[in-house]
Amino acid sequence: MIMYYINWDPIYKFPLWKGFFIHIYSLMFIISFLLGWRFMKFLFRKENISPIYLESLFIYTFFGTFIGARLGQVFFYDFSYFSDHWIEVFFPVKENDHHYLLGIIKGYEFIGYRGLSSHGATIGIILSNFFYNRKILKKSFIWLCDRLCIGVSLSAIFIRIGNFFNSEIVGKPCNPKLPFAVKFIQMDTEYGEVIPRHPTQIYESISYLLIFLLLWFFYNKKEKKIHDGFLSGIFFTLLWSVRFLLEFLKEPQGEEFIQFLSLNTGQCLSIPFIIFGLFLFNLDRIKKYFFWL
Repeated sequence: MIMYYINWDPIYKFPLWKGFFIHIYSLMFIISFLLGWRFMKFLFRKENISPIYLESLFIYTFFGTFIGARLGQVFFYDFSYFSDHWIEVFFPVKENDHHYLLGIIKGYEFIGYRGLSSHGATIGIILSNFFYNRKILKKSFIWLCDRLCIGVSLSAIFIRIGNFFNSEIVGKPCNPKLPFAVKFIQMDTEYGEVIPRHPTQIYESISYLLIFLLLWFFYNKKEKKIHDGFLSGIFFTLLWSVRFLLEFLKEPQGEEFIQFLSLNTGQCLSIPFIIFGLFLFNLDRIKKYFFWL
């Protein structure tokens, strides 16, 4: 019987120095931020916003994303593990009795930062940019969100490609005859048997690309009849709806911190963002009835 699935066994890291590696996931993380920063620079220039605001935007967004993503992973997915390994929350290491970090510190190995929650990252981005806007930019926060969400959707494409190289967030088993089925040779044993699965990371990456193109289309409409919050509403509604639906095809990720009926943690956490998106999408209409907003 002919099988059409892909055997995925990639190089996922490159050696640097004394046990230190640069992971392709880390490269994708860096690329995503650089692209997002360049994109925001383009938008600021297009709207005659001074470039002096860009450096602060990058710093606030970077730390908001990273801290939010890391804490989201700790509290939403792996609290029982990290509660006994707090050093691993803050440093890119993992306990291993057979390794010496830097050749001198026994019991730890350098693994990079693995485990970053997109829900936590979103919360971190919202909070950090709220303070950035209040302290530095001083424009409408919704105005900033409408532009930032376009750059974030672009960045998210590469984050999921990084997950694909890490063979993490894998999909559930699928028909091996499907031409896009993937056998993740290097996946973690906690996901179960190494068999052809849905490449959910690629599904998400393609979805984010389509969302980015849609947002870019509406942003560039010559006769703009869109209100503040329209783009952010599309972003939150579509992106988290995609995440909600694709969770049905994914293997569980760590602990299920929240469960409701047959929904997993990722789906339960996505619902408030979808509701928030619908609120922003209809913000202009809502203001007609609640004029103080």
